[in-house]
Amino acid sequence: MSYFFNFEKIAYIRGERPKGCILCQIRDGSEAVEDLTVFKNRLFTVSVNLYPYNPGHLLIFPHRHIEDVRELTRDEAVVHHEVVRFLLDILDVTHSPSGYNFGCNMGLDAGASILHLHSHVVPRYPRELGFADLIVGKRVLVEDPRETADRISDQIASSLSRQTRSSLTT
Repeated sequence: MSYFFNFEKIAYIRGERPKGCILCQIRDGSEAVEDLTVFKNRLFTVSVNLYPYNPGHLLIFPHRHIEDVRELTRDEAVVHHEVVRFLLDILDVTHSPSGYNFGCNMGLDAGASILHLHSHVVPRYPRELGFADLIVGKRVLVEDPRETADRISDQIASSLSRQTRSSLTT
C-alpha cells in the first residue's frame, strides 16, 4: 500500500539509505538517520516509526544487535515486556486508540525490512479506512511522525517524573 504523504519513504524503498543497521545508528545517535527516539533505557530504545501504519506506531528495539526474539536474555525479555506495558499506557493517553497490534517480523520473508530485532506497537482506530484507502489503495496519514514523537515524548517525560525507580528506567 502506498501513501499520499509518504514522508520521503521512496528514498528508503529505493535503497538510498545509510550504510549499516539503521536501528544501531539510531541507538548510537548517528546524524546519518532521522532519529524519532521517544524513550531509551539501559537495554532498549523506543522510536516512532518514520513510516507509520497509524499515528502512534512505535518501534521497540534492543541495544544489542540481534535478529531473533529467542536471543533476548531473560532480563531483556522482562524489561521488554515492561516497556510494552508502559508504552500502551502512554498511547492510551496521547492517541486514545480502540485497540492495538503488537509483534515483530523476524527475517526478510516475514516482512522485516531491518534485520535488527524490533517490535511494533500499532494503535488501531475505528473506521481507519477512508475514501482514498478504498478507492485508490493509498493510505492517508493524519499526523506527521515528528509531531507524534513530540506528543509521546512529552507524555513519557510527564509519566516518568511521577514514577518511582524501576527496571523500566534503570
